[in-house]
Amino acid sequence: MEKYSVENHADSFLPEGKSWSLVWSDEFDGDKLDETKWNFRTYFWGRKSPTFTDEGVVLDGDSNLHIQLIEKDGDFYSAHLQTGSLTYDMPKDSDGFWPVGKFQPAKFMHRFGYYEIRCRLPKNPGWHAAFWLQAPGIGGHPDARYCGVETDIMENYRQHTEGLMLCGNGFGGYGKDAVWPGHFRFPFEETEDGWHYYGVDWSRDGYTFYADGKRIGWQGPPKVPVSEVEEFILVSTECHGYHRCFGDGCGDDGHGGVWACRPVEALKNAVLPDEFVVDHVRVFDEVK
Repeated sequence: MEKYSVENHADSFLPEGKSWSLVWSDEFDGDKLDETKWNFRTYFWGRKSPTFTDEGVVLDGDSNLHIQLIEKDGDFYSAHLQTGSLTYDMPKDSDGFWPVGKFQPAKFMHRFGYYEIRCRLPKNPGWHAAFWLQAPGIGGHPDARYCGVETDIMENYRQHTEGLMLCGNGFGGYGKDAVWPGHFRFPFEETEDGWHYYGVDWSRDGYTFYADGKRIGWQGPPKVPVSEVEEFILVSTECHGYHRCFGDGCGDDGHGGVWACRPVEALKNAVLPDEFVVDHVRVFDEVK
């Protein structure tokens, strides 16, 4: 990996053999979240989420974002940030035939490039952090190239139970046409300072995943189509049990039964405070 320096901030580490230009970033300077860059996801498939919140998002003045695990009267909440939004999240807002409501304007959408996060992961099982890409109309066309591919750059929901991290792609929406070719599972290795880098090089040829400077793997045609539409970034957390199950019974994508609406036992035993800490999110374009 090649070092890319950003003044007064931690370096980036980019795939070798290409020239890169920074096109978008959030260094989380200041004392509050920059909402010209981020939306809060509060709806989940057309319903108000029982666990997503706009609370517990703190900037510490030292260029770090903290997404905190919140407990209230036995229930748990955490924030789910995104630079755009999923069309299907918006609940119907009229008596007409149109099945979704008013779109939430996107703050940043992009196609291709290298996407990087530097972060510290939550300490407790029962909730997880993720860094990923999604398209607003994913699954809305028979050819995923034209409606988007979900790209999971980092998910840690197996970290505490199995010592594994996940990355990989899925496409075709989230119903019977969904295709999950298999995420990469790789061992979690703690660093001396607790900071980790995760990234993906989304090119016209495929997706190459990286963790802490190591190449994890590649996915692309013919097994995985390459999205040719702009997608948005998600820096998310999710408390388990409210929407879905997570674990071996749910497949690599974590999609299981929905709307359980109760916290898993691991959350009830969580030691607070706990948080997902992000130093930066950066997007680079390849310069030809």
